[in-house]
Amino acid sequence: MKNHKVVIYRTQSCPWCHKTMEWLDAHNLKYKDIDVGADAKAAEEMVEKSGQRGVPVIDIDGKIIVGFDPDTMKKYLGIKE
Repeated sequence: MKNHKVVIYRTQSCPWCHKTMEWLDAHNLKYKDIDVGADAKAAEEMVEKSGQRGVPVIDIDGKIIVGFDPDTMKKYLGIKE
């Protein structure tokens, strides 16, 4: 599997954010974890990328996913299960 650049924009209290990180961990994927609740500049960046204020926002190689969506994450990451 090729190395992918994965970034998750999340908040501490978001259950779907934790579910997304658990899913990425279960697939042994490295990712950059950004808490937009603690970083206003990162929150602005997330809104610019996604057009959304909701979390999680997952950036996989520049492709944006809003919300926990394992099927789309598999597709973008080339995971066949």
